[in-house]
Amino acid sequence: MSLDVYTAATPNGWKVTVMIEELREAGVALPDVRTHAVSLGGEQFSEAFMAINPNQKIPAIVHDGRAIIESCAILQYLGEMFPSSLLPAGEQRWDVLPWLYWQAANVGPVFGNKLSYTRYINDATDEQKAHPLERFGKEALRLVSVLDHQLGKHAFLAGDAFTVADIATWCWIRSYKWSKVDITTKPRVVDWVHRVRARPGVERGIAFGVPKDEIDKFSKERREQYQRNGGGIASNSALKADL
Repeated sequence: MSLDVYTAATPNGWKVTVMIEELREAGVALPDVRTHAVSLGGEQFSEAFMAINPNQKIPAIVHDGRAIIESCAILQYLGEMFPSSLLPAGEQRWDVLPWLYWQAANVGPVFGNKLSYTRYINDATDEQKAHPLERFGKEALRLVSVLDHQLGKHAFLAGDAFTVADIATWCWIRSYKWSKVDITTKPRVVDWVHRVRARPGVERGIAFGVPKDEIDKFSKERREQYQRNGGGIASNSALKADL
């Protein structure tokens, strides 16, 4: 048995590496895990990667010959294939799965768009960016309020236990400074960010793809590199209307 992980140092990419490390922390016996760094400078468009994920996005996994794409689907797959409290069985799983897909449908796209307009898009004027910045900024704050509401009821997003819903959501919320979304008005959310960060499995998971001293704060050089790469990906001139 083997588990190949194709990923990069991004919020969606870290979801999978954190999940694997949290499964290890839970004492789950995993197959041989091989992690492959995918360069977002163009490797995701290669024929070799498209054979795994035709959508040309990271992350993706191949488990015993079966390819699984989309970060939250991968979390669910790993949670079902390797049972643990990260994805409860039975009726309790429905406390978790809606919040996993809440992240996929809301937090990821909104924070991702806010980040793109804040840091990456350089082929639009400030006037052109003003409306999307306001729209995605306000919606991001609303989603942080939803998270705060949930944390007012229990310690984690979907209940009293840490689950895949926390993994998926935290990997985006932790980068709030980079996205310029101010979560500090919600102390419960800030406490949750620190509480999740303190988990050994989480620390090992987010260490993928960056030096140890840059896990929590990228160097000036790395920030500039991310802005260059992100600018290329976010530019309208780089968009395709076909594969």
